Amino acid sequence: MYKIASAKNLTGDLYEFKIEAPHITRHGKPGQFIILRVDAKGERIPLTIADIDKKNGLLTIVFMAVGFTTKKLAALKTGESIQDIVGPLGVATETTENFGTVAVVAGGYGAAPAYLIAQSYKENGNKVYMIFGARNEELLFWQDKMKNACDELYITTDDGSFGIKGLVTDPLKMIIEREKVDHVMCIGPIPMMRAVARLTKEYDIYTIASMNPLMVDGTGMCGGCRVSVDGEIKFACVDGPDFDAHKVDFDELINRNKVYDHYTCKLESKVNELEAQKF
Repeated sequence: MYKIASAKNLTGDLYEFKIEAPHITRHGKPGQFIILRVDAKGERIPLTIADIDKKNGLLTIVFMAVGFTTKKLAALKTGESIQDIVGPLGVATETTENFGTVAVVAGGYGAAPAYLIAQSYKENGNKVYMIFGARNEELLFWQDKMKNACDELYITTDDGSFGIKGLVTDPLKMIIEREKVDHVMCIGPIPMMRAVARLTKEYDIYTIASMNPLMVDGTGMCGGCRVSVDGEIKFACVDGPDFDAHKVDFDELINRNKVYDHYTCKLESKVNELEAQKF
């Protein structure tokens, strides 16, 4: 059992949990993820590591309560416990190299793990720009933390309610045309990462995308998280989650996810129906 040291609602359906997990914080690195189960009968949920407090052994996760299990997780309070946590899993983001000028581009709650990645880039001597995009001001979070993790923070909202009205690619293009950018890291919705990859390819800037396809076991056995990279099948859980963004077949991944979304919605509806019958 893993005790929840802090359970906080960040905004809307977005939650931040700090969990006592010293064995994960001892070895965890930026870009890696964990898989947890709320209880003994619960499904496995993959979540990227958002922050690590090695001194106190606290693991931070940020998640959106949108489905049956994540809503069940969100209902837990400070002092309660989570059944299982496995990790750290996946290959860590390469942040120890001094690339020069780095842009970290994040969308939605993908901005949570991007914080730790940007912080590590900066600690290793890189000049770091961070771009955080959201649909509106209500979905923004961790702004002060992000400012401390980079040299300059740009925030975009689709509706213009805060920061720059537009897409994350707008300030990214502005920065690229203003100065030399050596490395780009993006994490968030797949269409957003595809747009970033298309832009940086025009300028021949090496770009990494942190992939988040459907994942079940986290060991490469189920095949649910497969991604086509340069014509080869890779598994995000063991080969990634980071891949060369210019070699990822984003269109194929989007089409695959649409199929999963269809069946997930049907399954979610059935689960809610069965739950309602209990009361």
